[in-house]
Amino acid sequence: MIYQADFLVDLTRRIFQAVGSNASEAEVVAQRLVNANLSGHDSHGVIRIPTYIKWIQEDKTRLNQTIDIETDNGSMVVIDGKFGLGQSIGQQAMELGIDRAQEHGVAVIALKDSAHLGRIGDWPEMCAKAGMVSVHFVNTSGMGNLVAPYGAIERRLSANPFAAGVPTQGEFPLILDMSACTIAEGKIRVALHAGKQVPEGCIIDSEGNPTTDPETFYGPPAGSILPIAGHKGYALSMIIEMMAGALTGGSCTNPDRAHQLSNGMLSIIMDRSKLQSEDYFFNEVSRYCEYVKSAKLMDENNKILMPGEIEHNTRAQRRADGIELSQTTIDMIQETCESLDVSSGFNS
Repeated sequence: MIYQADFLVDLTRRIFQAVGSNASEAEVVAQRLVNANLSGHDSHGVIRIPTYIKWIQEDKTRLNQTIDIETDNGSMVVIDGKFGLGQSIGQQAMELGIDRAQEHGVAVIALKDSAHLGRIGDWPEMCAKAGMVSVHFVNTSGMGNLVAPYGAIERRLSANPFAAGVPTQGEFPLILDMSACTIAEGKIRVALHAGKQVPEGCIIDSEGNPTTDPETFYGPPAGSILPIAGHKGYALSMIIEMMAGALTGGSCTNPDRAHQLSNGMLSIIMDRSKLQSEDYFFNEVSRYCEYVKSAKLMDENNKILMPGEIEHNTRAQRRADGIELSQTTIDMIQETCESLDVSSGFNS
């Protein structure tokens, strides 16, 4: 089924208000969840609504939270997300980081104990819109134990996203949004809901055998996601755990915390104007992007894309044509609506 973004934003807003979010928080969560769908990252979009509501009702995610500053050294700040809804907590953290980077030239924001931060690409996009260059390391302690180390068949790592952003004077900023594993768990869930297989080389079963079956991944017994690029992705994942877990104080992946999902994020936000003039920086960004795109193609029907370009194009296409949801996702959101006495409008 196809739905327009405005319809999904309104529905999501009403669901979170019904469970207790104030108007501001409900709006932020709705806009960011639907923006994930618009960007082509359905794994981090409205499919998350039933899980978020369940966690709220179990007091594993908390409503209407504001960040607490634990340590403040001016350009380096440790903040506690208090398990607040990650779309709101992440936005608050980036607002603080942008302000501090404008003041000091650079800000290091160590966020611990946020609920699920959603699409991590939101945060470098937000910084780039403010003219900032940024890098972001994210882990999930406890409940997010999903990934096997290189050469192993047991889970020991979280998906460990890494994101970065560079402002441009073009239509969109350069945005890298990836994880150190082959596939996001949310994308496995999207495939499960749609009755589809995942690509080869992404997951293994509990015995270490390659599989493309989402049901085999979830088990029981549960399988594991593989790191990207073998030993290189595993090593990158270890460093991300150190940055987002040990350095923020929010814990690296830890089975003792498996009862609750907790995201840590270390963000380094830089004011590019303190390093280079505007003319030099943007001219060099533009020159190099054009140089890269001028490379001879292996297939003349191909096109060299810049980081973030697919999301930019997908947003335009889905704003015009709508967002497709699987029937399983619709049914689960409908059940959530009925439990909260919210009219979904799906059948109208």
